[in-house]
Amino acid sequence: MLNALIVDDEAPARSELRYLLEETGRVDTIREALNAREAVESLVKSKEGTDQRIDVIFLDISMPKTSGMQLAEALHKLKNPPAVVFVTAYSEYALEAFNVDAVDYLMKPVETDRLNRALDKVEAIVKPAAASHPAQERIPVEKGGRKVLVPVDQIRYIEAKDDYSCIYTDGDRFLSTISLAKLEQKLTPHGFFRVHRGYIVNLDHVEDVEVISSGILQLGIKGVEEKKIPVSRRRVVPLKRALGL
Repeated sequence: MLNALIVDDEAPARSELRYLLEETGRVDTIREALNAREAVESLVKSKEGTDQRIDVIFLDISMPKTSGMQLAEALHKLKNPPAVVFVTAYSEYALEAFNVDAVDYLMKPVETDRLNRALDKVEAIVKPAAASHPAQERIPVEKGGRKVLVPVDQIRYIEAKDDYSCIYTDGDRFLSTISLAKLEQKLTPHGFFRVHRGYIVNLDHVEDVEVISSGILQLGIKGVEEKKIPVSRRRVVPLKRALGL
């Protein structure tokens, strides 16, 4: 699914294009801007991570102050610009549009079939780029009777409890029906280590290693004051190797 920004100074035009995009079922979020300044503000927010990244801008050409073409020229200079699809009532700018690497050039009023073809072109550009930055691994857990997806980098450690796995984050605990063995297999590539038959730890959150008796180790975890994680004897040597000790 794509995230789109419609930039047009005319509200009816924005509403019509929003309706058509929603009808395609191929766009997740749709934002609107009535001028270049608002468009830049939306782009900056998405880049800073306070919002979802904008994949495509549907851009009118004829706007007061900064035109759509001027905005496209500025975007063209960015390292990873969103795809640009011009949506305009003027055909004479088509050649100029492709000089700024516009993905497509739609004439108003926009037809659904033509819009879908433009989305095909956008997806052909956006999806390979997204594939090179795979989505972060998340673990499905139970919380308050509902399913929650916890990003793996938020997990401090995991403890086996009866038929469940207790997943601890900074200040919260979740239950998972996934066995510790399966979680170990899933999380080892992400920097997790099975230190004991009952524990998996995120090595990035190991704060200290303490020798308690006869070479037995226990681990302190960042943000977890009241808990020490035991390390089984057979896991001591590979754990030290993993921690660079």
